[in-house]
Amino acid sequence: MKRAWQFALMLLLIALAAYPQRYRFEREPRGPSPDFPKASEFHFVRVEYTDLPQFHRGWGYASRDASGTGWWMVDWPDADEHFTTGVRRLTRIDAGAPVHFRLTDDQLFDHPWLYATQTGWWGLTDAECARLREYLQRGGFLVVDDFWGPEQWEIFRQTMDRVLPGHGITDIAEGDSVMHVLYDIREKDRTWIPGTRHLRRGVNGSTVVQQPPGTDPAWRALYDDKNRLVVAVNFNTDVGDAWEYADAPEYPEAMTTLAYRYGINYLIYSMTH
Repeated sequence: MKRAWQFALMLLLIALAAYPQRYRFEREPRGPSPDFPKASEFHFVRVEYTDLPQFHRGWGYASRDASGTGWWMVDWPDADEHFTTGVRRLTRIDAGAPVHFRLTDDQLFDHPWLYATQTGWWGLTDAECARLREYLQRGGFLVVDDFWGPEQWEIFRQTMDRVLPGHGITDIAEGDSVMHVLYDIREKDRTWIPGTRHLRRGVNGSTVVQQPPGTDPAWRALYDDKNRLVVAVNFNTDVGDAWEYADAPEYPEAMTTLAYRYGINYLIYSMTH
């Protein structure tokens, strides 16, 4: 009986060793931010917004100054800084220090491009909706990212109905200029971009990507009355994590590359259309 128990335990340990385990992505203590110029033609602007009360949670752990809470902080500040570094390396755009503003801050109108994450949990006030509508109608561009599933989609859709009534959300066609303004992104390239929660450690330290059922990625958009793309929608995919972990060897390089191509295409489109 004892030998049988020991044999069963050995088989269990072998099975656990072979089963992909989730990466912990533990990092060294954060150092100072990169030395970005303070005044430049482009700044990564992260939108601070009001959460739905039932979904509010604090994300102060990511804050260097221990201030701020809310879903808007997910992946901050590493995603913003890594993307800005990529813009400086891959383009001639004069990219400066990332910033973050409330939707009601007048400084938004000084910037052509905004980023908002976790928009399946936002609960914009009437004032925030009105300000976002004005920003988009005056030529601004918004990228939304990292929200998942039917419930979050419905929250986002209802919010955008308040922001831009009568402007439906459609899939971005392969021939849309936003997909070719710098990098050519074809239909076959639109692969799923995982969050780190979807990565596991396989045998020999390899990375295994585990995509949950029902998370087919969608690249969608809202257009204004002049058929200009004003909101780029990354649904069921996590571009922000691919930026945040661009320096992590465990994160798949091909997916980070695609995330940068999307972001830079959106950025150049926003500054030229």
